[in-house]
Amino acid sequence: MGTLAELSNIGTLFAFVLVSIGVLVLRKRQPERHRGFRVPGDQSSRPQLIFCVLLMAGLPARTWERFFIWLVIGLFVYVFYSRKRSEFYKGRVFLC
Repeated sequence: MGTLAELSNIGTLFAFVLVSIGVLVLRKRQPERHRGFRVPGDQSSRPQLIFCVLLMAGLPARTWERFFIWLVIGLFVYVFYSRKRSEFYKGRVFLC
């Protein structure tokens, strides 16, 4: 049960990190865009990003190994199976 909890933690924290990076990129590229909410204390996602990375850094090395294995498996499934069946796929061939 502890292993599943750690994998769930690292997966959720990784998703939060990706979202925080996306918010920072969006704020940089489109500063005039309407923002539906504000982050208390700071106008960016930097604090959330930093705390998520710190929490991830505190997880055991074995959890990181398992996370990267599942990440590679997921990317493999996405590239070789799901991508061609996506409604956004228009017959293009690309790997990145």
